[in-house]
Amino acid sequence: MAVSVTVGFGIGSSNKFPSRSSCTTSPVTGIPASLFGGSLKGKDAFSLGRKKKSLRLPRQTISSVLFNEKHTRSNEDAVTCGIHQVLEEPWERMVGFNSKDQRQKLVSTPQAVLQAQAFSSARLKNTSNDQRRTKVNCVSQPRDTPPARDTGIASEKDWGIKISSEVSNDSGTNEDGSTWFRECGEDLGENGYRCRYTVMGGRSSDGSTEWKETWWEKCDWTGYKELGAEKSGKNAGGDAWWETWQEILRQDELSNLARIERTAQKQAKQGNGEAGWYEKWWEKYNAKGWTEKGAHKYGRLNEQSWWEKWGEQYDGRGAVLKWTDKWAENATGEKWGDKWEEKFQNGAGTRQGETWHSANAESWSRTWGEEHFGDGKVHKYGKSTSGENWDSVVTETTVYNAEPHYGWVDAIGQSTQLLSIEPRPRPPGVYPDLPKPKQPDQ
Repeated sequence: MAVSVTVGFGIGSSNKFPSRSSCTTSPVTGIPASLFGGSLKGKDAFSLGRKKKSLRLPRQTISSVLFNEKHTRSNEDAVTCGIHQVLEEPWERMVGFNSKDQRQKLVSTPQAVLQAQAFSSARLKNTSNDQRRTKVNCVSQPRDTPPARDTGIASEKDWGIKISSEVSNDSGTNEDGSTWFRECGEDLGENGYRCRYTVMGGRSSDGSTEWKETWWEKCDWTGYKELGAEKSGKNAGGDAWWETWQEILRQDELSNLARIERTAQKQAKQGNGEAGWYEKWWEKYNAKGWTEKGAHKYGRLNEQSWWEKWGEQYDGRGAVLKWTDKWAENATGEKWGDKWEEKFQNGAGTRQGETWHSANAESWSRTWGEEHFGDGKVHKYGKSTSGENWDSVVTETTVYNAEPHYGWVDAIGQSTQLLSIEPRPRPPGVYPDLPKPKQPDQ
């Protein structure tokens, strides 16, 4: 039986979080007018549904964010800064329950097993080509707006970085007492090192609102090139955010192949400390097709927290490794999660995963696995703490993604600004100090 190998798997998420509408800018300085006394359009970026009564996050909220379940948003209790969305619907679909009786029912009845099976099956079906797809049209947020969640790594074109070759230092005060500054400079070092940078920022008259953004480009005689940006800010409510982005071209010390790396880190937190989130994304490519992508995420709202980690690697010769690990917990100590891993090469490989839940010294888990032999036969096995157990060999087509949908050629094609960085002229007879190659075990 023929093995069907599909190509195309990337970065992303189906979760969409609202962001504040763009603010107006000063026609003179280009600095957002909202920072200097201008009125803000739309809801405040950190309007977290502040009410006199405290908001209790429904359990389904965590489930929806972690496991990409479809949901609806309430009108008032919505977090509009990209931190989270508070939902009205219950979360009985998850493997957690509202009472001890319901938890006991899960462990003792066949219906609970069916529920767990449906949950794990849904996780496999939700592993679509869009969930991790590299987004090529991610637009960075305005300077006075926190970054949006689950937007991956923006391209250099979306950031719009413009580095001046002239040294300058300008600042000013507006009529309302707000201030702004812009500085352009250059740092030089050994081995042909050069860093050109632009730093700009603004502050309201009372100091309650601030923003700062930095752009830079770096290079040296070894062929190393780097393009980067960082921005941060806060508003009058004490809400704060920070974001950084980097794109690097360098020679790999071990293989001597050209390599492109992209990273992004983003975080935001509410002024009263009740909510916050952090994300780190990375992508790495080399000239022979080797690719690595991954993300680490964390979020918190009131007494509920959730985490997510995933990664994928392609060796450029048909071997692929992908994995995901997600879990959450609340103030009562209740925890739940889901994880899976797959490894394939030349039409053969394995898949395995686990869904689990624990609360009040009671726990439940279900593990499963698949062995694909490459000849159309698949060994499927698994068990659960509620007594479920299976082990069989079936005839089934093996389908997996042998190559990334976005690879080395795509990365080079969208790194024109990085590649165009010109190093300092190298004097005749002067050669760069190349980094010492690392040993394989390092």
